Amino acid sequence: MAAYTVVMENLKERAEFMKESMHKSQTITDNMISILGSFDHRLSALETAMRPTQIRTHSIRKAHENIDKTLKVAESILAQFDLARQTEAKILRGPHEDLESYLEAVNQLRSIVKFFSSTKGLKSSIGMINHASNLLAKSVLKLEEEFRQLLTSYSKPVEPDRLFDCLPQSLRPSTGSPSKGDGTGMKEHQRSLETVVYHPPALIPPRILPLLHELAQQMIQAGHQQQLYTIYKETRSSVVEQSLRKLGVERLGKEDVQKMQWEVLEAKIGNWIHFMRISVKLLFAAEKKVSDQIFEGQDSLKDQCFAEVTANSVAVLLSFGEAIAKSKRSPEKLFVLLDMYEIMRELQSEMDIIFGSKYCSEMREAAKVLTDRLAETAQETFVDFEEAVEKDATKTSVLDGTVHPLTSYVINYVKFLFDYQSTLKQLFGDADDGNSKDQLGVITTRILQALQSNLDGKSKQYKDPALTQLFLMNNIHYIVRSVRRSEAKDVLGDDWVQIHRRVVQQHANQYKRISWSKILQTLSVQGVSTAGSGSFTGEVTSSNSGISRSTVKDRFKTFNMLFEEIHQRQSQWTVPDSELRESLRLAVAEVLLPAYRSFIKRFGPMIEGGKNPQKYIRYTPEDLERMLAEFFEGKTWKGP
Repeated sequence: MAAYTVVMENLKERAEFMKESMHKSQTITDNMISILGSFDHRLSALETAMRPTQIRTHSIRKAHENIDKTLKVAESILAQFDLARQTEAKILRGPHEDLESYLEAVNQLRSIVKFFSSTKGLKSSIGMINHASNLLAKSVLKLEEEFRQLLTSYSKPVEPDRLFDCLPQSLRPSTGSPSKGDGTGMKEHQRSLETVVYHPPALIPPRILPLLHELAQQMIQAGHQQQLYTIYKETRSSVVEQSLRKLGVERLGKEDVQKMQWEVLEAKIGNWIHFMRISVKLLFAAEKKVSDQIFEGQDSLKDQCFAEVTANSVAVLLSFGEAIAKSKRSPEKLFVLLDMYEIMRELQSEMDIIFGSKYCSEMREAAKVLTDRLAETAQETFVDFEEAVEKDATKTSVLDGTVHPLTSYVINYVKFLFDYQSTLKQLFGDADDGNSKDQLGVITTRILQALQSNLDGKSKQYKDPALTQLFLMNNIHYIVRSVRRSEAKDVLGDDWVQIHRRVVQQHANQYKRISWSKILQTLSVQGVSTAGSGSFTGEVTSSNSGISRSTVKDRFKTFNMLFEEIHQRQSQWTVPDSELRESLRLAVAEVLLPAYRSFIKRFGPMIEGGKNPQKYIRYTPEDLERMLAEFFEGKTWKGP
């Protein structure tokens, strides 16, 4: 109990203590709240007092920022003024000393004008803009003059030898004359076009082209495009024309062509073919590259300039082709017409590329018109040639019956045709339908038919019918042999060859019948009393009964006279083909010699026992064989 009382007392004391402590804490709290409230009041008063100072501080800070901005603007303006002074000094010195630095100064001057144009409110801006603009105008005039001088200094005509060096090896003239570079060489070239490479010359040094390009750009920016166009056209067109003149290109029209001898004209046509190839593949290609680089980014201007620079030169080249195409047609012109047509076809794709712009449309059209006109003239010349062959009335006669000049001329003509098979495909429009061989075969057949028709007429000029047959035999044989050894055989076919070989044999047989049937009759007993009843076989009757010695003598005398006359005449005739000549001699010998041997064997004894037998039996079979070997050798003609 006592313990309980003690505990309770303790608890009471503690409660009293806690109560007292809490009272003190509340008093402290109330005092603290009172102090804080007073402090808050003071802070509010202080803030109110500081507000004007804060406002003044913000204004000062903004003023400093504006001052900084103004200083920076002033610095940039001053920098532009300083740059303007430096640029003006460069501009006044001109572009000759340092073109690249000058071009940089011009660009800076433009930026200065742009800067002050965007800076409004400054009194000095207007004056600086006017001053800079005046300087810019002067600089452009100096640039224009610099462009002219630079372009002129490096625009020189190209020497022919330099152009020849740019050609493929197979087309380079051996003696420096372009006339040596056509003809056969050109035909060989046609067969290997895909293997040749052309290297157009650098007309202006590569290091100069970027400078000219930059100058051109500056002039265009300044609105001086027309001046640029005029300078470029006058300078470069003159140089291209001079290059062609140095090469040998002449302006020739139809009247000039008509006055020329064929040999001179043929050489000029060969040169023209060479000139066209050089001009398109080298000169014009190189000129296009120059204009493309100088006017890069200015498509319309570069195309217009290139067209103007080359227009006159193209016209000069094409005018000669037109003159040839319009000149009087003749057979010898066919192959040069085909050569000209070939080169125009060969160059067509490149001309379409090089002269592809709308400004070059007239040149493209002129080239196409020339190509079509050459094709038309060539086709008409084919017809003319066929008619000329058939109607050839030349008085040239071959007294010895050999191959007529007309025959060799026509055959060579036909052979040359086959060098142009691909060209003829294009010419007659058969490139895609597979009928080119048929077309060429038709042409060749018609020409050879015309030739044979003419030869038939010429053969009738001979008084001796045997010589008529020999003449036809020689000429038809020459035609057949030439066809067999040329590409014409593939076109005309084996049947044509076999048919005409039989024609040759027919004329040979006719010659033998006409020449030798009469003399063989003298060696035959048949028809002793009936002239002309003998046959070409030369058979001798098995019996000599009833034939007198005087008859035999007459036969020997007649034989000797006829053989000597034939020998005298026909040793002057000619069979130019050795194989045919030997074959014809052998055919005669195979008939004549056996008949003569048989006649001598059977009737010789009747003469040998009499007086002067050598008067009648003048020749041995061996003598005849030796004399037959002298036939058709073309000895000196003593009369028809």
